[in-house]
Amino acid sequence: MAVYAIGDVQGCFDELQALLALIDFDPRLDQLWFAGDLVNRGPKSLETLRFVRSLDAVTVLGNHDLHLLASAFIPGRRKRKDTLQNIIDAADANEMLDWLRHRPLLHHDATASYTLIHAGLPPQWDLQTAKACAAEVEQALQGNDYVEFLAAMYGNQPDVWDSAMTGWERLRFITNCFTRLRYCDSDGRLALEEKGPPGSQPKYLKPWFEWPERKSRDLRILFGHWSTLGAYDAPGIHALDTGCLWGGQLTAIRLCSDEAERVEYPCPGARKPDLKGGSTG
Repeated sequence: MAVYAIGDVQGCFDELQALLALIDFDPRLDQLWFAGDLVNRGPKSLETLRFVRSLDAVTVLGNHDLHLLASAFIPGRRKRKDTLQNIIDAADANEMLDWLRHRPLLHHDATASYTLIHAGLPPQWDLQTAKACAAEVEQALQGNDYVEFLAAMYGNQPDVWDSAMTGWERLRFITNCFTRLRYCDSDGRLALEEKGPPGSQPKYLKPWFEWPERKSRDLRILFGHWSTLGAYDAPGIHALDTGCLWGGQLTAIRLCSDEAERVEYPCPGARKPDLKGGSTG
């Protein structure tokens, strides 16, 4: 059996099918891990969501997946650039949204020695803390008050970890780490407004994975979200979002015991990149 981790699809269903053909994916033998952002901005979000739901796949939540849930239950959250309405209007919308609401924020496979998230981890979190924090948000999202959580999750504050935080502020910070983080400072203060490639940020910031004292440095982490970072591999770090939506590639990484092997499918692009510093929120 082969296990492949796949980067942000964002509704690029045809490219996903082409990539699966390229890796000779067999659903009877192989397993897929998706790094989140299955939907939005691309042309076929509905088809993508239905297809991934039909698989026995691992899927962590990204910011666009959470935005779909908020848009479905809080119409005021819908944006002009979204491509989500056909999901919301679909006959099987309730089943798809319920399935998405029960996806995790973090997947750790001790046997394969890989950890899958959508965006990042603040430097103060080790695996145990990250798993516990993910579980808090998952419980809120899967509980009876999930619409209240979806309404409260938007915003950039608080921006630094404090284990004493409570309530919606605590859940918002956790959600922002798992689904939006790219850069932080030496104290782990999130810089969520920075979306460009490394080198474009102020000097006091680094990519979250470059701080040498981060407590997750013993993990092998797979993540998406950062299309301007592109294909990036370093010890314990593998970036999966290679900008399919923007005319880059859709990436699959085969998770082998000793190394991760990249396969990339070139994409025509469904959107023009945001030249002011990043393509997604």
